[in-house]
Amino acid sequence: MATTERRPLIGISAYVEPADWAAWRGVPAVLVPEAYVRAVRAAGGRAVVLPPDDEDGDVLAVLDGLLLAGGADVGAGRYGQPPDPRTEDRPDRDAGELTLLAAALRADLPVLGVCRGMQLLAVAHGGTLHQHLPDVIGHEAHRPAPGVYGAHPVRFAPGSLAATVLAGVDRVNSYHHQAVADPGRLVVTGWAADGVIEAVEAPDRRFVLGVQWHPEKEPDPRPITALVRAARQRPAGRPAAAPDDAVRSAGPPAS
Repeated sequence: MATTERRPLIGISAYVEPADWAAWRGVPAVLVPEAYVRAVRAAGGRAVVLPPDDEDGDVLAVLDGLLLAGGADVGAGRYGQPPDPRTEDRPDRDAGELTLLAAALRADLPVLGVCRGMQLLAVAHGGTLHQHLPDVIGHEAHRPAPGVYGAHPVRFAPGSLAATVLAGVDRVNSYHHQAVADPGRLVVTGWAADGVIEAVEAPDRRFVLGVQWHPEKEPDPRPITALVRAARQRPAGRPAAAPDDAVRSAGPPAS
């Protein structure tokens, strides 16, 4: 009897936002854009939506990869700065995602951070963020208008994971007003033409990649495909573990 290989289970971090459907208005709901789910499925994976939960990272014991999705800003208190008035954070999401990320890194689980997810990767590795990018680069091309994606050239460090995954890609989409200022212990491997950091990675891990753009919205979502491929190769029986000193707690909970 033929056997079918199990699809890799990819956890996608979700968030709580008020939502409308049918007769209901403004009901708190656990959300993640369906584009992430479609991209994971198209790559041969099975998406598992993960609501904010900072009690433990035990769920990672049954997952094969972790995708930190985009969304609201990372709390400035997580990297030791007072919040800019334009920073819109979600403390519950920060706490839950940092718990998952710490356990994933300890277990060497493949991790992909998208937009906010890349910024969270940097913060978890001791880095900092620009809280409002236009103040730094003098333009708003990375988020041209509410709900409108920008597009810009990108380049990658030769020989890096980003360059391998994104071979032939020289232009990406864009929708963010914050960016990585200091990557901490991560290595920067991608840049926009204006110098904004577009990719970071951890060379000492099997697969840890952060991208500042939204590959789930691209026709060819290569970073997500690469995550699923890495998750398929996860060593059998590797358990998720509690965080250790490899990843800091990223400061006290934001007030």
